[in-house]
Amino acid sequence: MRRHTAATVTAAALLTTGLVPLTFAAPAAAAPAKFADDFNGDGYRDLAAAAPYTPVGGKRDAGAVVITYGSANGISAARRTIVTQDTAGIPGTAEQGDRFGRSLASGDLNADGYADLVIGSVGEDIGSDTDGGSVTVVWGGKSGLSGGKGVSDPAASAHNEYGMSLAVGDFSGDGRPDLAVGSTGSDVWVHQHFTKASGSTARHELATGLRGGAGLAGAQSLAAGDINGDGTDDLVATGSEASTYEDGAMVFLGSASGLTHQAFLKSGGWELATVGDLDGDGYDDVVTADYGGDAKSLGGSVSVYPGSADGARTSPRTTINQDTPGVPGADEEDDWFGNDLSIADINGDGYGDLAIGTIHENVGTANIAGGVTVLRGSATGLTTTGAQSFTQNTEGVPGTAESADRFGASVRLSDVTGDGKADLSIGSDGENHPSGSLYSLRGSASGVTTKNAISFGPGSLGMSTTDYLRLGQVMLR
Repeated sequence: MRRHTAATVTAAALLTTGLVPLTFAAPAAAAPAKFADDFNGDGYRDLAAAAPYTPVGGKRDAGAVVITYGSANGISAARRTIVTQDTAGIPGTAEQGDRFGRSLASGDLNADGYADLVIGSVGEDIGSDTDGGSVTVVWGGKSGLSGGKGVSDPAASAHNEYGMSLAVGDFSGDGRPDLAVGSTGSDVWVHQHFTKASGSTARHELATGLRGGAGLAGAQSLAAGDINGDGTDDLVATGSEASTYEDGAMVFLGSASGLTHQAFLKSGGWELATVGDLDGDGYDDVVTADYGGDAKSLGGSVSVYPGSADGARTSPRTTINQDTPGVPGADEEDDWFGNDLSIADINGDGYGDLAIGTIHENVGTANIAGGVTVLRGSATGLTTTGAQSFTQNTEGVPGTAESADRFGASVRLSDVTGDGKADLSIGSDGENHPSGSLYSLRGSASGVTTKNAISFGPGSLGMSTTDYLRLGQVMLR
């Protein structure tokens, strides 16, 4: 991705008065966190979103991550923590081109009752290794996120952009979350047995069978979930199969003896995958996206592979694009339908629903304004019945659709209000170019509603409103 010239901003200007202080919390004697994204242990899910091109201390494209804490009233710009590599207690130093926050994951890695945030910094130089990449765990606590520990790269010379993909899950079934880390290499490293003092105390290498090397290679995305319903998390890695160069997703089943290859889901696209139970049968399903367009579509498509006791099934496979009956819009070249995906139950009916970003969607005369499509889950799987579509021209959504807003750059379904219905968070990283903005729409029994929808940008967070930030380009998956 091109780097852009931007005016500089000091760390002091970035972290202005009113931000939630980064204070160290005493270790908690508690069971593992109920939610993998409840960083302060208050019972509400929280939202993490990145502005990976934020200047910090005069270093452009250094990167920052914004955490807004959930409550009965949802998220708010007033309840936040902003983390950079110049934040006290965070390993490393903010440097030009680090792109801290280019990938995010979460889970209670040290099992203290508070979820922890994992941040990838794909442009980090490691010694003489340009763009070697780094991974940082920021610890959760009663006062929110504070302090951190680096997750070392065991094979720095074998790849670049360590941390370009991340996933947290209990892949061994021991009750403790593990961290999977991808890079441009063909293998994924799985880090285990985290403590706050030492970080990861065990690790092993997983041969993915994906093509590694320079450019767009390796595990492009990682996702975790229980696909075969055995109580142990499984791992999905997208990319190109090394032996055939076919694009798709590798599925690995977790067990006490480690992750083992189960299937290759050849989808024609390697860009992205997510995992969730769309049909309520107790098995998580795998959803992949080919948002670049192919023989199936001009503007991108998503494919669903059902979970089962044996793992992901290659058939029946459901593929949906914007020309599928019931899906709002039209299949148009370069729409990027599926540039981001998220699964959770919006209406409380027991079925996971799917949010789909369409970052390049044109809205009227506004080019690349962006949009988000929501498809419902059902007893028969993903359905287009009751599909919803949102842009900034949708009644109740703050703002107005404008060219290059890129509304839908990131999407996240999670219940930040604690009412049992997942809310829809949306990143629009081109809003007020090039600052970016975040949006929150409530879940309800009838689906996503724009009633009480909110948005906020860098100014409400105490960040620069003139620099090139790209707030909302990445959200916690």
